[in-house]
Amino acid sequence: MTVIGADHPGLVGRLSAVVAEHGGNWLESRMAHLGGQFAGILRIEIPTAEEQRLLSALRSLEPQGLSVSVERDVSVAAPVSHNLATVEVVGHDRPGIVRQISQVLAQRQVNVEELTTGCESAAMSGEMLFRATAKVRLPDSCGLDLLRHELEQIGTDLMVDVAVRPAETP
Repeated sequence: MTVIGADHPGLVGRLSAVVAEHGGNWLESRMAHLGGQFAGILRIEIPTAEEQRLLSALRSLEPQGLSVSVERDVSVAAPVSHNLATVEVVGHDRPGIVRQISQVLAQRQVNVEELTTGCESAAMSGEMLFRATAKVRLPDSCGLDLLRHELEQIGTDLMVDVAVRPAETP
């Protein structure tokens, strides 16, 4: 499910209480505060007999400012490729960085599994720095060296530093 609403204390508590009250098991989630909004995506496991009651309870959160969208989890076979990599981009902020980097990834059929971006003040100059970290899954047709080479080329054009390395395994 995905959730979004004006951020304030207690949102996750209310959501987790609704899930627990219906026998649900919170499997995984990613949640963040962005621009005054709370946004998240999560997976839960729930007994079939509780599905409709849970959906009704989640709809009852809407008057409290939390919009919830639920999709049934579809079982997907594990990817054949296990080539995970981390891509890091750092440079002076300007429009188009994500677009150009993501175009290279898409052309090579690289799947973005996680992406975190943000802007921060540079330590010495105070200028805005753009920073992105992505966990990506490479297809067998795209090796780490090829991806590194192509992203470093685009990094030169964008005037950003790009690092590509094998992802750390948990």
